[in-house]
This record gives sequence, structure tokens and C-alpha cells, in this order.
Amino acid sequence: MALFVLAWGVVRIWSVPAAVGMCVVAMVIPPVAAIVANRRGPDDRWWDAPSGDPKSDEWWDEMDGKRRR
Repeated sequence: MALFVLAWGVVRIWSVPAAVGMCVVAMVIPPVAAIVANRRGPDDRWWDAPSGDPKSDEWWDEMDGKRRR
């Protein structure tokens, strides 16, 4: 938010291309931050964690071939 305000309130007086560049940077920061924050490591096996519902966990284990009847 501060980049947008500074770009069009202050920087545009000296350089419109610099103000546009600041807005582009301000638009790119949130998606990049979300991608970086939600990144999982190669050893993070969050999809294997039990859900807490025994029937659902049993069903998923059966689908994954972990338990055979």
C-alpha cells in the first residue's frame, strides 16, 4: 500500500516510469510472498497426516494401499 501511495503521491512528480515501476513491484510482492510462505520442503509429507476422522483415515489408507483387508 505504501508503494502505491508514494509512487503516485511523490515519485510521479519526478518520474512517471519510476512510479509505474513501483506499482508493478507492489503488485508482484503479495503473490511471491504467498508462494514463498506456503512452500513445503521435500521432507514435509503433510498429505500423510491423519485427518482425525477414523473412517476417513481408514478409507484413505485403503485407497493408498497401506492396509489390506
